[in-house]
Amino acid sequence: MSVQPHPGDRPRLRISDADRERAAARLHEAIGEGRITMAELEDRLAVVYAARYAADLVPPLEDLPGEPLDVMLPPPPLSTPVGPPLVLRGGMGTLRRTGAWSVPARLRVQSTVGTVLLDFCDATLSHPVIEVELELGAGAARLLVPDDATADVDDLVSGMGSVRSRVPILPLAGHPHFRIYGRTGMGSVLVRRRFHFAGRAF
Repeated sequence: MSVQPHPGDRPRLRISDADRERAAARLHEAIGEGRITMAELEDRLAVVYAARYAADLVPPLEDLPGEPLDVMLPPPPLSTPVGPPLVLRGGMGTLRRTGAWSVPARLRVQSTVGTVLLDFCDATLSHPVIEVELELGAGAARLLVPDDATADVDDLVSGMGSVRSRVPILPLAGHPHFRIYGRTGMGSVLVRRRFHFAGRAF
């Protein structure tokens, strides 16, 4: 069967193995109910287990009764307000934002060969989703996010550097979510929570 994006779905929302298993379980229920044939089951399971995004799960499930797809999958992140971003520029030194500061909905960070430290843990986060656009050369960047935050780095492109995130990717209702995208040349980017040791956080 053909897998085409369904109008109104969320093509960029990545799914987990648990999401695929829930969809497969619904298909097995459907064959037990006599709604689909064994051949249809095999075709639809192939689509489910090859799925990467929420949109991929719509075709094999949309003609079956039961829980809607929006209940089976996590909710999408809220959109951020439109408008110009706050631009932070650094050259060969260190660009830092730490402590108590007010974080806008959109940030653009530009650094040539310096290092970047953005610590959001003690900051005021007034928006449910924060977009961080990175334009980095050869320096390294660390983004420290609160313990309950999630972050998506799928759209951050690295040349000869590395991109690592140690926090969950899927947004959670009521918790801050970071969309981190852009480009880094030879630098590295690390997104993590704070470390706590001997009563100190770093």
